[in-house]
Amino acid sequence: MKTVIVCLLALTAVALARPEQYTDKYDTVDLDQLISNRRLLIPYVHCILEKGQCTAEGKELKSHIKEALETNCAKCTKAQKGGTEKMIGHLINHEAEFWEELKAKYDPTNEFTKKYETELKRVTA
Repeated sequence: MKTVIVCLLALTAVALARPEQYTDKYDTVDLDQLISNRRLLIPYVHCILEKGQCTAEGKELKSHIKEALETNCAKCTKAQKGGTEKMIGHLINHEAEFWEELKAKYDPTNEFTKKYETELKRVTA
């Protein structure tokens, strides 16, 4: 999850089902709807940043976001890996302020998020 969303982002909301993989309970969260509607996205970001209340999905994401970043989403399902890239890419390219806040909280040394920035930053001509 995703978090960093880190997102969030987006790391789709995750929880432990068994030690080797996060639960797929929230794999069907509509990330396109979150991305296209800031009114929905902002509460998730605020949850992860501990600036607001969390939904069940947000709580699960927040509880695993640091580990998922540090392990390159090793315990994520295929859907969660894709969702993580989608959400982080959106944050990097369209919500830079949130992305910087999430990095500061979950990866202050930029050790793990650098890879995402390199791979997902949209090239502007």
